[in-house]
Amino acid sequence: MYKLSACCSMTCGISFQPKMVLPSLRVQKQGNGHCTNVPRNVNLEKLQNNYLFPEISKRELNHLDKYPNARVISLGIGDTTEPIPQKISLSMANYACALSTADGYRGYGAEQGNQALRKAIAETFYKDVVIKDTEVFVSDGSQCDISRLQLLLGSKVTIAVQDPSFPAYIDSSVIIGQAGDYQDKTGKYQNIEYMLCGPENNFFPDLATTPRTDIIFFCSPNNPTGHAATRTQLKQLVRFARDNGSIIIFDSAYAAYITDDSPKSIFEIPGAKEVAIEISSFSKFAGFTGVRLGWTVVPEELLFSSGFPVINDFNRIVCTCFNGASNIAQAGGLACLSSEGFQAIHSVIDYYKENAKILVETFASLGLKVYGGVNAPYVWVHFPGSNSWSVFTEILEKTHIITVPGSGFGPAGAEYIRISAFGHRERIIEASRRLENLFSKREALFNFVE
Repeated sequence: MYKLSACCSMTCGISFQPKMVLPSLRVQKQGNGHCTNVPRNVNLEKLQNNYLFPEISKRELNHLDKYPNARVISLGIGDTTEPIPQKISLSMANYACALSTADGYRGYGAEQGNQALRKAIAETFYKDVVIKDTEVFVSDGSQCDISRLQLLLGSKVTIAVQDPSFPAYIDSSVIIGQAGDYQDKTGKYQNIEYMLCGPENNFFPDLATTPRTDIIFFCSPNNPTGHAATRTQLKQLVRFARDNGSIIIFDSAYAAYITDDSPKSIFEIPGAKEVAIEISSFSKFAGFTGVRLGWTVVPEELLFSSGFPVINDFNRIVCTCFNGASNIAQAGGLACLSSEGFQAIHSVIDYYKENAKILVETFASLGLKVYGGVNAPYVWVHFPGSNSWSVFTEILEKTHIITVPGSGFGPAGAEYIRISAFGHRERIIEASRRLENLFSKREALFNFVE
């Protein structure tokens, strides 16, 4: 939910900011129908606004209603645009066709995933760090696994997140009951530790001043900043977790975009198996945003304070809450990890990385500070002294380009916008041209300062 505030320098005259909604207002009757005697989940009442990406989609639709003839370019929600390589799509099509035959029909699969796919994931991504296939749990995507991990951990644990970070970490923490009350003054939840990760500290938290928490959510390459943590940084993080008896939830969804020697898995760091869980996805790696396929690695060495293996409880959560990923999607996953499929996928990744390079060069040529776009498909642009929702609105109104306001990723993103490199090349070039026209005069940058 948002409050409206005057904006003397914005053309639209309005800026949108998160607003705390008083509980007394939340319980007002919303419809005209019969009310049950079942109370609403109090944790859901603590969510501050619509989930970020549906909100962006809503504003895009409103913009199209206002400008029905506009050629809108979406560089906001990180949705892949290029076709899935034919070898991979054919593997799924053939599997689906085989379901119409007696020999090819298959029903339920193992909740943990197709054994061949689990083995292929372990051998492709974790061969050098010796992850067993039995430690790999195939899923319908890493975002779903975030919520399953929250069920595993429960409401009593304390958590830390990067600031800025992917909003699902925080929203799932609120829903499960870990977050406490929202603090309107700071824009933070009371019981969540926000670890500042900005250019001033090389996008890595000052662990010397970070309080101990049970759980540390950490994404590398980071969404939204695009920063890939260095080996030295991740060694510090693992040491911090070991010293404090914490568990790291490591999100490596964008690891395939890493071009330098930054680690692609937390398990490249010695000792990480005793303190970390890794989640990852085929979405941005293979264009499976609509197909839905991911995985989580829970090492056998990871133990609760009682000495009980975490993997045993996660297996129970998976078997209780999930019937397994689609067999068709898993057939596609296996094709992705074949030598031909893997090579084809990396050609598409290179295409998106070239898009990112174009966007980085565009913003840099305008004198703006630009981060990311090298090891990730996201470009993180700084607009000093600005309100990110105001920047979002101005760009949308004047260029018909969808971006994402940085404040949607946490308080530290208040002066930034995130630009996605997922798009057809001609649209990326056209977007760059429009942005250059908008910011061609230096004084235009001051339109965003409130």
